[in-house]
Amino acid sequence: MADVDAAKSLSGLLNGIARTLYYGESDVTEELLRRELYAHLSHEEFCALHERMRGLVKSIATADMDHAQLEAFLTAQTRRQGGGGVTADQAAALSRFWKSQRVRVRESLLAQSRWEPGLRGLSWRVDLRTAAGRGEEDPGGPVALMELELGRAGQDSQFVCLEFDETKVNQLLEKMSDIQESIDGVAHRT
Repeated sequence: MADVDAAKSLSGLLNGIARTLYYGESDVTEELLRRELYAHLSHEEFCALHERMRGLVKSIATADMDHAQLEAFLTAQTRRQGGGGVTADQAAALSRFWKSQRVRVRESLLAQSRWEPGLRGLSWRVDLRTAAGRGEEDPGGPVALMELELGRAGQDSQFVCLEFDETKVNQLLEKMSDIQESIDGVAHRT
C-alpha cells in the first residue's frame, strides 16, 4: 500500500511540475505540492526531491526523448552513484508520466517558442500599370502586391499590404534565398 501511495504522490508531483512549467498554471505552487503530496517530508527533503524531478522533467522535455532515449536516460540515472540518481520506482513513474504527457508538453514548448504575432496567410498578385490617357509617359513596369495576414492566437488578424517593383522583388528573392541557405545549413548539421 505504501508503494502505491508513493507512486501516486510522485505522479502527482510530476504532473504538478508539468502544470507549472509547461501549462502556465501558476496556482500550482511548490508549497501546495508539498502540503498535498509530501506533508511527511521536511521542507529541505521536499525541495531536494522537487528540484531533482524538475530537472529530470526539463531534461526529458528539452530533448523531446522518444521511448528508447528515455529508457537509456532513466537507466543511466538509476545507476548514478550518490544522491543525484533516481530509484527504479521513480524511473518507472517518470516513464509513465512522459508516455502520457509527451505530446502535450511538446505542444506547449512549441507554443512558447513561437514569435507573436505570426504569419497566418499571404496572398499576392501582379498588376500592370496602364497609362491614363494618350501622350503620357511610360507608366512603368509591373507591380507586385502582397498582402500579409498577421495575428496572435485567439485574436482577429491584421493585414499589411506591400507593393514591390521588379527591383524590390529581386531583392526580396535574394533575401529569401539567403534564408533558405541558412535553414538548409542548420538542418543538415542536426
